[in-house]
Amino acid sequence: MKDNDSCCDNLGSTLGFLTLRIWLAMRAFITGLEKFAGTKTIEVPALDEFGEPDLMRDMMQVEVKTYGFEYYAGVPAPLWTQFEKEPLLPNFLLYPYDWLLGPLLLITGLFLLLGIFTRWTLFAMGLLYTSLTFGLILINQSGGIAWLATHIILVVMALVLANRNKYTITQN
Repeated sequence: MKDNDSCCDNLGSTLGFLTLRIWLAMRAFITGLEKFAGTKTIEVPALDEFGEPDLMRDMMQVEVKTYGFEYYAGVPAPLWTQFEKEPLLPNFLLYPYDWLLGPLLLITGLFLLLGIFTRWTLFAMGLLYTSLTFGLILINQSGGIAWLATHIILVVMALVLANRNKYTITQN
């Protein structure tokens, strides 16, 4: 009976870790991807009451979401303005941070999803969330700080459960 309980506990913690790993990976990857999001205006034909193109009416302009390097913004414009005024965050550090934030989120998310150097990836993710927290502390964004604290707690939980990391590309 004891062996069965041990097996189930191991399976449960393995699946729990996998679920947490997938969630954290998705969160980081999609957040990084969204740093490359923007909108562009396209022209589409107006539609009639049946949903068919109405050739008698002018074309309509519609804004659509798109992704590309030209839309990249690591730090959102409203926060950038606040960070520029903060003396504890020099501008010479803000520019490279802005440039690296999106790619780092993409890389840590992808590495975590695939199980590549899982513990080190989780640690890097924790440091990245800590750096974001530092910036939000400087500009007094308490809601964002609490939100990031939740992410840090999840990363710590994943690190504690990392010994149950069975489905990976690399073992660490």
